[in-house]
Amino acid sequence: MIGGSPGAASILVWGRTFRHLSDGASGRAWQTWRVFVLVVCAGNVCRSPLAERLLAAELGDGFVVASAGTVAPVGAPMSPHSAEQLSRLGGDPTGHRATRLTTSMAAGADLVLTMTEDLRTEVVQRSPAGLHRTFTWLEFAALATLPDLMPSGATTKQRVRSISAARARVGRSNLDVPDPIGKSVRVYAEVTDLITAGLPAVAAQIRRIAG
Repeated sequence: MIGGSPGAASILVWGRTFRHLSDGASGRAWQTWRVFVLVVCAGNVCRSPLAERLLAAELGDGFVVASAGTVAPVGAPMSPHSAEQLSRLGGDPTGHRATRLTTSMAAGADLVLTMTEDLRTEVVQRSPAGLHRTFTWLEFAALATLPDLMPSGATTKQRVRSISAARARVGRSNLDVPDPIGKSVRVYAEVTDLITAGLPAVAAQIRRIAG
């Protein structure tokens, strides 16, 4: 459900065609995006669709947010517990269908946010050129609290690389959002709290990347 070659001027996400704002796109023919964010977990039924929908709502128009899973059961809906958590927060879980991560998806995103360090490693193994634009969700949220990371007048790619260069400043502890699949409602709520705690910082940093 996510199409477009790496570096392409346009992408297809869930049946909607987007063209990058710098391409001079007309709002009538295309919906434009400034930053394309891909959120990745394992199954794409719990953590990443929850984060995707919350982040898309937080960012609003002008941004594309999609999600995928490294071992996703293609076409599956959100897990009931994750859907319940999303609804509790005012989101809408309907229409989600799990998508399997491909190399072209990882290569085509401006920013990839994974739920764990292991998933970050897997994404980078699939798309080595994406090393500097692939972060864990909590790592990216922590980096957002650091001042003066992005030079003025920089491009989107340069801004993301400047954030990547500061990784050592946030340390390496507690960077994972654990997988709640098969666990209790309480665990799903705890995982949701981890995601939502980082959401404002993640969204603010993405807006700064967009310029």
